[in-house]
Amino acid sequence: MSGSSAAPGAAPCRFAHYFAICGIDTDTGLEPDELAALYQWLEADRQGQDPGDAASGENLEQSPLKRTFKSKVLAHYPENVEWNPFDQDAVNMLCMPKGLSFRTQADQRDPQFHSFIITKEDGSRTYGFVHTFYEEVTSPQICSAMQTLHLMHNAQSTTGNNPSSASSSSSSSMDSLASSLDEADHPTTSSQRAGGYDSSRDTLYVSKAMCLITPMPFMHACRRFLLQLHKAVSSPTAPPLPLESYVHNILYEVPLPAPGRSLKFHGVYEPIVCQRPGPGELQLADFPLAEAFSLLGVENLVQVFTCTLLEMQILLYSHDYQRLMTVAEGITTLLFPFQWQHVYVPILPASLLHFLDAPVPYLMGLQSKEGADRSKLELPQEANLCFVDIDNHYIELPEDFPQFPNKTEFTQELSEVLLSFNISANTGAPPRTRTSPGSAPCTPARERRPVALRQLEDDGRNGNLAGEELAVLELLQGNATLERLQALTRRTGVTVARVDALRAGVRAQGSEGPGARTAAEEEELRNAKLNVQLREVFASRFTTMFADYEAFVIQSAPDLESWLTNREQMHNFDKASFLSDQPEPYLPFLSHFIETQMFATFIDNKIMSQWEEKEPLLRVFDGRIDKARLYNVRAPSLRSSCYQRCSILKESAQAIEQRLMKIDHTAIHPHLLDMKIGQGKYEQGFFPKLQADVLNTGPTSNKWSHRTATAQRRKDRHRQQTEHLGLDNDLKEKYMQEARILGKNLRQPKLSDLSPAVIAQTNWKFVEGLLKECRMKTKRMLVEKMGREAVELGHGEANITGLEENTLIASLCDLLERIWSHGLQVKQGKSALWSHLLHYQAREEKLGQQQAESPVSNVPERRKSDCCVAMPFLRVSLTQDMRHIQSMSEIKTDVGRARAWIRLSLEKKLLSQHLKQLLSRHALTRKLYKRYAFLRCEEEKEQFLFHLLSLNTVDYFCFTSVFTTIMIPYRVIIIPIKKLSNAMTTSNPWVCVSGELRDSGVMQIPKNVLEMTFDCQNLGKLTTVQLGHDNAGLLAKWLVDCVLVRNEITGHTYRFPCGRWLGKGVDDGSLERVLIGELAVPSGEEDSGKGCGTPPLLRSPSQARRISITSLSGRGNKPTSAQIQEAIGEAVINIIKHFHKPEKERGSLTVLLCGENSLVAALEQFFHFGFKAARLFQKTMFVWDFVEKAVAYMESADQMGDLQETVEPLGMTCQSLCHYVNAINSTSRNIGKDGKFQLLVCLGARDRLLPQWLPLLVECPVIPRMYEDTALLRDRTSVNALIGVLETLHEFPVTLEASLVKGIDL
Repeated sequence: MSGSSAAPGAAPCRFAHYFAICGIDTDTGLEPDELAALYQWLEADRQGQDPGDAASGENLEQSPLKRTFKSKVLAHYPENVEWNPFDQDAVNMLCMPKGLSFRTQADQRDPQFHSFIITKEDGSRTYGFVHTFYEEVTSPQICSAMQTLHLMHNAQSTTGNNPSSASSSSSSSMDSLASSLDEADHPTTSSQRAGGYDSSRDTLYVSKAMCLITPMPFMHACRRFLLQLHKAVSSPTAPPLPLESYVHNILYEVPLPAPGRSLKFHGVYEPIVCQRPGPGELQLADFPLAEAFSLLGVENLVQVFTCTLLEMQILLYSHDYQRLMTVAEGITTLLFPFQWQHVYVPILPASLLHFLDAPVPYLMGLQSKEGADRSKLELPQEANLCFVDIDNHYIELPEDFPQFPNKTEFTQELSEVLLSFNISANTGAPPRTRTSPGSAPCTPARERRPVALRQLEDDGRNGNLAGEELAVLELLQGNATLERLQALTRRTGVTVARVDALRAGVRAQGSEGPGARTAAEEEELRNAKLNVQLREVFASRFTTMFADYEAFVIQSAPDLESWLTNREQMHNFDKASFLSDQPEPYLPFLSHFIETQMFATFIDNKIMSQWEEKEPLLRVFDGRIDKARLYNVRAPSLRSSCYQRCSILKESAQAIEQRLMKIDHTAIHPHLLDMKIGQGKYEQGFFPKLQADVLNTGPTSNKWSHRTATAQRRKDRHRQQTEHLGLDNDLKEKYMQEARILGKNLRQPKLSDLSPAVIAQTNWKFVEGLLKECRMKTKRMLVEKMGREAVELGHGEANITGLEENTLIASLCDLLERIWSHGLQVKQGKSALWSHLLHYQAREEKLGQQQAESPVSNVPERRKSDCCVAMPFLRVSLTQDMRHIQSMSEIKTDVGRARAWIRLSLEKKLLSQHLKQLLSRHALTRKLYKRYAFLRCEEEKEQFLFHLLSLNTVDYFCFTSVFTTIMIPYRVIIIPIKKLSNAMTTSNPWVCVSGELRDSGVMQIPKNVLEMTFDCQNLGKLTTVQLGHDNAGLLAKWLVDCVLVRNEITGHTYRFPCGRWLGKGVDDGSLERVLIGELAVPSGEEDSGKGCGTPPLLRSPSQARRISITSLSGRGNKPTSAQIQEAIGEAVINIIKHFHKPEKERGSLTVLLCGENSLVAALEQFFHFGFKAARLFQKTMFVWDFVEKAVAYMESADQMGDLQETVEPLGMTCQSLCHYVNAINSTSRNIGKDGKFQLLVCLGARDRLLPQWLPLLVECPVIPRMYEDTALLRDRTSVNALIGVLETLHEFPVTLEASLVKGIDL
């Protein structure tokens, strides 16, 4: 809607662009709404018939007074406006979203007001304001047509329901939607319903709508203008001037107020004032936020606002169009500085119901039938839906939904603002998360108030005329029963604020005098002040949360053209750094929010502002941040989650009050036009046919056309300045369209042509969009995850956090739900994906083909191993994974089950394979999905599965890490080294498996059995296995190669290397060993995802597992002193890196302390270097023997000699070393000498004592007897370097796993 091509004197700064009248076209007569034909087409398509053969028959089962008929735009003025072409179909559809409705004199015929919005493809908006009233039908043809229809309906209803039609009734979601919308929302008594229409007895009325179309949402001003226009038509006396004068005046002689100014213009009976915010203020928003808050309650509105920010699907539901518009506009207004980027249709016309099938985020409003039951409303998809029942004041939230930061303090501040205007903040039922399919909302207490009072409240909201308000008030005051009811409702705490406002309004209308501010103006001022204060509270939250966002914007392109060309490949915002800078409580919300399209667009606008004029919302927001910095300089590192209240509430309200008190500009008064005499004839109750010749052209000059021309010249100048950028506008628009990933071209469905071809084309756009979104999401998941693993292998910087990973996976789950709900024939349950899986499961079980499901399962492959004991084959089966999920009692909903199944499949690297298997049942897919569904587009489906297959290249633990309390079956296999010892032992072995979450407890292994299974609460990633025996019997010695443990649900197999003896008098005499685990890597490609069950891991080739240092010394491959020192440095650096990671992502510290390449392994090598050969002592010596001798020397040293002369701290250190060694020796555990040394190192690292103990061991006289001169322990420089390295660990809180320190009493 740029004004570049506007004619001089008619630039786009006119207050209104069009005035239109919609109603019945007496020439064409009664035509059924195309809605009926569309339903027949959809139904035929659903049943697999040719939609073209669907008959265009009439719906005779319904009373003609309840049916909808086609309305037409009867007239619109002017014919066309160059910069905003008139969209006849859209205006007609949105003025009368349900078509024409008929009434008789017995029905309620109150006028209604509603507004609508038309969103263009470039995102620009036009607003429409509609006043609908009833006019008597004077055409005898239409009355007789209605009479005929009524007779046909009576004949149909007396013959009874046709059984064939009953049997073919469909459970399609669209049909149930239709049935909830088909009845007119006017209450009639049963006798009238039975009587229907009789032309000899009844007067017939039909709806007609007056509409103003404006570039800006001046809702109050337009409403008052249309109200006065209708009053002029229905009043017994003719208006002062012909109606043409008033319409001409608002179209051509009333300008838009300049920014920061107010304007007064004249309606038929009284002046109307409006104002427009200045350049530094929040943009214009005239819809009453107070009403949105009182309809939903503060708590609920904040929850819906959060869903909107996270770009979920939001469906508003109300019988009142204006309520839909008020809530939708209210919520989108509060998003400042962000803008909703997806489908936005606050009033969804009945003929566009198929649009609820859209697999994209949307914000739509659906009209409900009076008293309709929510539980009967079947929606195509609900997994990611926020359902807002406005009339019943309650909402249903999606599952797994993060809260808005500081929500409690935030709602408190909003409540205080509302209370300062005497508005209660506690309306609305508590939000509910969907739990079971049949959870119908119970009626909140507020809704159980008397119907009469509720209707009176609604009257006030629906913009009735002053005369009717007076009549209503008289009814209230004159009726004792109603007065008593009202008193009762007050006592029970139910607000009847609307009735009180009505009384105040009528009272004020009586006191109006010349020059005095009218009650309506007072109310408008109060509304405007409240609006801006509520919006400031929201804006202040974003100013605080994103105060430093500019520091994380990545400006990488040299010019606009190269940036637009490479937009998709570019990384525009440093998300990981931004999140690491935020307070912990904000992260669940922010990690989701920075992934949204609205945030991406906001950052795009910021980057483009280097080369172009700043986008208005961005300009205001940046101005606020700069202002905040002036007052409050804070270092970005000091992010605090303390709540900061909005400090500019007073001044923002004052700015509006000053504008409305002091009018800056008054428009030309309406005046007589140059019309032919006798035209514009007045007839009470009928809207006259206006004179097109005087309304289609504006005045040649008036006092504001000069301002218009100046503005035009300024625009032309600006255009010439920007043209030197050298970027063709069409090209730029093309790039911008592509840059906005999805939804921009589907902001609002095309309202003009609703042929099946157009529906198919829209769905094709959805299919393309879904595929593109899938490609972007999988690519992002891969890049982030690979970036992270590259860091662990020592390349580059990490840029993903566990929180971010969880967000990306949740977003993938949401995408899959949207893909599976696109083009559904019949909706069953809240999750379309789980519903499809259940169908598949039922069919497989019925066919008994579980064996054929996985071709691999017929030939079980075993892992190649030296030993015949190996993990038995774990079958890969889609239905088996479903059964695992179904057995999890923790998950209560279908949506939860679907998400758990996706996470499990992703962790097992089977997601693409499972979905391919699911979709390979073509007959089932055809039965469940329409032809245009994404899952029936073969080429796109293949590409989609390929994108998902790429996720197998990275490792996820997204199931294990999320479902931490479920019971999981584990399988343990012990593999002995048979060549050197017995496979079995006569003693009684036991095992204890530990993971990041908990341990299994000690479990006895049955004698002569090397394999066992056990069920246990999720242990998390496995870290250690304690293996031991009681040394009973003749063959008690046992040489164990390794222990394998497999999680039977995820298939992850962990290998715990041992390679040592367990038994007295052999090796180091240990009866128990703590083994450190690592995920087993399948031996070959053919095992991938099969044999051992572990999903193939991507990791660098691991070194050979650590062998006992004593055996190393006899093999001639001793490490050099340089290698040992390097290994110690590496081990310490790995521990430091561990503590620098976010807590939830640190993994196992035990592996870094005791695993291969760990601190214990490196220190063992340090102590072993130069250790005198075992043959000198005639028996194998261990480092622990040296430690024991040193301690024995310290304890027995002459008190008067060595130790008395030591300084006090050294004496304390000496005592601590002796105390720790004795405690380890006195433990009941038989952990062997190497195990004891490992424990001493771990305890010393934990209690920060290692650097203090080393000098004691070095100074001990035992050293020369046990170490050669070249030993590292006798080299002062090496020892001092080691002490320095170990001291760097002091600042970190080392905690030890229970399996390591069990039985140690210090």
